[in-house]
Amino acid sequence: MSKLTLIANIIAKPEQVEFIKAELIKLIAPTRAEQGCLGYDLHQDNDNPAHFLFFENWQSRELWQQHMNSPHLKEYLAVTEGKVASFTLNEMTHIG
Repeated sequence: MSKLTLIANIIAKPEQVEFIKAELIKLIAPTRAEQGCLGYDLHQDNDNPAHFLFFENWQSRELWQQHMNSPHLKEYLAVTEGKVASFTLNEMTHIG
């Protein structure tokens, strides 16, 4: 399989925007250090500051799944429970 690209959209609850932003930023350094991580970039929508987007590239789906079970991601999920309005994840295959 070719490189796996992921688009993760996180919409924070309005009163939790700064908290969610801080917690998402904490994920960047440890994730970038993981085996198979080719890119892990966080963005914030200019018109809707509650909307965050991770643009991720991984060497393989298997290595991304290891990331999904990492201690830092599990900690993020625990501390942000109930503070996120919505979350969507798209798995994409690079074709050109």
